[in-house]
Amino acid sequence: MTGKYLFNKYYNLSNIISLILFIISIFFLIFKGLNYGVDFKGGTLIELRSDNTNYKTEDIRGAFNKLNLDDLSVKKFGAEGDYVIKFKRSDLNEPDFIKNLKNDLDNYLEDYSFRRVENVGPKVSAELLQDGVTAIAIALAAMLIYIWFRFEWQFSIGAIVAIFHDVIITLGIFSLLSLEINLSIVAAVLTIVGYSMNDTVVIFDRVRENLKKYADIKIFDLTNLSINETLSRTLITSVTTLLALLSIFFFGGEILKGFSFAMILGVILGTYSSIFIANPVLVYFKVSQKTLIKEED
Repeated sequence: MTGKYLFNKYYNLSNIISLILFIISIFFLIFKGLNYGVDFKGGTLIELRSDNTNYKTEDIRGAFNKLNLDDLSVKKFGAEGDYVIKFKRSDLNEPDFIKNLKNDLDNYLEDYSFRRVENVGPKVSAELLQDGVTAIAIALAAMLIYIWFRFEWQFSIGAIVAIFHDVIITLGIFSLLSLEINLSIVAAVLTIVGYSMNDTVVIFDRVRENLKKYADIKIFDLTNLSINETLSRTLITSVTTLLALLSIFFFGGEILKGFSFAMILGVILGTYSSIFIANPVLVYFKVSQKTLIKEED
């Protein structure tokens, strides 16, 4: 009795692939780093809309380049004629900074408007970055404590390895693609942690039940049986969540693309890791009914 689908047949292969992806992600995070947004880097973000269809990105960039701005970035943003401009400037706290900026820009552009302006100082951005990292660390620690008390220590290691796998690879993909990291991405990462843990706990619960029910089945086959028994629930949850996230990604506007993309990665990786990362850890530690009896004693 091992279940209809032989997921355990691919444990070794999936672990090798995951290890390669994990190492590549670490490499990108160390040597390329993350593309921090205004929230974490400080500076000014302006969402500009131009009614002049003849303007191109180069024209908008050229106009802003004449204003002596540091770290200037100009990109198309959503609909035709919409652009997002990011930059740093030392006199950011000047009361009429944006008004004066717009007056200077009038000399080079016409038929445009500022739809959104965000200013974040260096001190505030540093605090936001620290708070974001702290929030993720606390979430991981809380999950570890919960699993440690809810299950045996072997299960908690499997769950934490799966979570680190999902978070690091997600951040690695963001680094590879130079996608912006802002507060919404921190929220997405925290959601990924919860989703991955929830998916893993469902399978672990069934593994625990089956350990008590089938004392003669080895953990290698028993994890596969447990995955099969919870597969319909896992697929229904993952598919319905992905449908909602894909709708947000394609129709929710440019501002939600980063968040929804991070969540899509999180759901896919969370489903994958709950099957192919967390369960092989139990096999590695040779969890058996004796383990449960020893822990309960």
